[in-house]
Amino acid sequence: MIDNSIVQLAHIKFSTEIIKRLGEELNPSIDQSILELVKNAYDADATSCTVELEDITDEGGTITIHDSGKGMDASEINNGWLVLGQSSKSIKEITPLGRTPAGSKGLGRLAALRMGNIAYLRSVPKSNIESEFQLTINWPQFDSADIVENVELPIIHNHLPGNLTHGSTISIRGLKQHISERDVRKIARGLILLADPFDDDPTAFKPILRSPEFQEMEVLVSKRYFSDADYHLFASVDQTGHASARVMDYLGQTLFEATHEDILGKGNTTIFNCPATTFDLWSFILNSTMFTSRTNSITEIRDWLKDFGGVHLYQNGLRVSPYGNPGNDWLNMNLSRARSPEERPSTNNSIGVVRVSDSEGLLSQKTDRAGFIESDVFHEIRIFCQAALDWMAKERIGVAEVKRQKNREKSSSAATETRDRVQQSISKLNPADREEIEELFNKYDKATQAEVKVLKAEVQLYRTLSTAGITAATFSHESRGNPLKVITQAINAIDRRTKEYFPANYEAVFAKPIKSILNGVRSLEVLGTATLKLLSHEKRRITRVDVHDVIANVRDTFAPFFEGRDIIVDEDFAAGHPYFRSSEAAFESIITNLFNNSIAALENSTAEQRRILIQTVVQENIVKISVHDNGPGITGINVKDIWLPGETTNPNGTGLGLTIVRDATTDLGGSVFAIENSLLGGAEIGVELPIIGI
Repeated sequence: MIDNSIVQLAHIKFSTEIIKRLGEELNPSIDQSILELVKNAYDADATSCTVELEDITDEGGTITIHDSGKGMDASEINNGWLVLGQSSKSIKEITPLGRTPAGSKGLGRLAALRMGNIAYLRSVPKSNIESEFQLTINWPQFDSADIVENVELPIIHNHLPGNLTHGSTISIRGLKQHISERDVRKIARGLILLADPFDDDPTAFKPILRSPEFQEMEVLVSKRYFSDADYHLFASVDQTGHASARVMDYLGQTLFEATHEDILGKGNTTIFNCPATTFDLWSFILNSTMFTSRTNSITEIRDWLKDFGGVHLYQNGLRVSPYGNPGNDWLNMNLSRARSPEERPSTNNSIGVVRVSDSEGLLSQKTDRAGFIESDVFHEIRIFCQAALDWMAKERIGVAEVKRQKNREKSSSAATETRDRVQQSISKLNPADREEIEELFNKYDKATQAEVKVLKAEVQLYRTLSTAGITAATFSHESRGNPLKVITQAINAIDRRTKEYFPANYEAVFAKPIKSILNGVRSLEVLGTATLKLLSHEKRRITRVDVHDVIANVRDTFAPFFEGRDIIVDEDFAAGHPYFRSSEAAFESIITNLFNNSIAALENSTAEQRRILIQTVVQENIVKISVHDNGPGITGINVKDIWLPGETTNPNGTGLGLTIVRDATTDLGGSVFAIENSLLGGAEIGVELPIIGI
């Protein structure tokens, strides 16, 4: 039998579109792209690395990174630097300087190099300092070619007698977008934090950005206000998975210590399945009283935390983004604080560093370098850190509870002692005066007891409000995450598919219910945003409160809520900017509850167009704030009773909103008023507050 078959060898080929798509989709941000190139310098054992930005305010600028690493020859460039998806670096191999390579597979480098039209590489290998290797990548050539293999990249070898400085220089020229001042600040922050500036190793890798923003932030981070932290938590997991922890005060004295079982709870002997990890957290009590005897001011600490606060995560000496970035609360510290506010740190008042020694490469970063793949190992590290935070909070709460109990006992004892002394003094008076004074004292005693009873009732009321607020905050935090995202993504997919498969019936059958669901999701997002904003620690500080600004902010927060209910909100503000000194949170609670009251009133409105008008009038040193609506007015309840806790005509209401308005207004030295039917036909509810100026 004759075999007439012909064998022809073939290869998988890649369209140049792949290069373009990978470069764009794996480029999360300018600062992260630059950091990828700086990490290459770290892996090359560079002791210095400088980033230069030229003509970046417009398109066409240049980014240049110089390093003093080991450099590359033609073979290393061709078989390593230009190979995408495979790293020549093994994470288990330690460099001559004792570094564990970052282990990038070149995809992050590609994303960085694609930021410009031209990528230029110059490298002098340490093994041959008389040779220089150059490579230029012209990306428009790839864009015009069909497949990647059709674009040749010549590596130029120059022999230059004399000792050259080993290392590499990468230039990204013809930037496709400008770099803003905000981006430069992010780049500076990223470079400073990259190699753990909180460590005390003087030989640590410290890249430099040539810009004023870098110098400013470098000075700020170098101040290291750790000694002003009220509490310093240090926790660790050893190679066997066992944890320990201790908490120190700002004088460095140990307050609490914990074994593995203390951290996990009595009887729990589970070990942590993760590499050796340490967790440092410095927590500050940011009130002026605590800083009266300290060298540094509370303003300096706030500025420092604003730029460097949060809990940063380091793997083998290099920071992994986005952990610790503004808004990234990967340990759910703020949620824990919302659930149980007492004695817990937040991302706004603390700074933390988690250091993981991962020589085995158990943690893998995502392809786009936006954090780790959330494997079991990553979850174990997070559980360890959260357990350490919970233990510290429990110990601090225990101490606070002992202090409170002592204060209660001391107060009660002092009151009893004082009462007995007064009665003894009365008993020494002559009989003619004693009877009258005893009668007056007994009346005073009864009045005091009545006042105590009222105060206890109010404390219980506000405990109930706190419980409701904590529950709402928990719901808000959870709902703003995955559930609402899933609903939004699902309904958007349904919207696209119904338009595609049922175009003729879309408007008549599908458009309205889809719009209703999206409006409902936006309303839930407003609830989450408003609740979490009200709980902001910053808003509870005493400061200048601009009446009109706060009203506008609350109105903007509620905007999607108003739109979803077809409510038009109008404003009639007095001239100027009336202001007073208080906490923004106190005034926000007044405006929020006044809005909520009108929204509830409009639920049963028969008006063709639902309207709310918020009005301010300034008379001498008083601002009058009125919220009008065109609802049914105040019906079914006496006007004076609307301020009482629990009194409401809304079957779904709590009857607490206007009580909060009354109490908050009273605390601010003002007064409340209500009119059954006013300007728009419905109720007018308002407050009068003393102001400092306009």
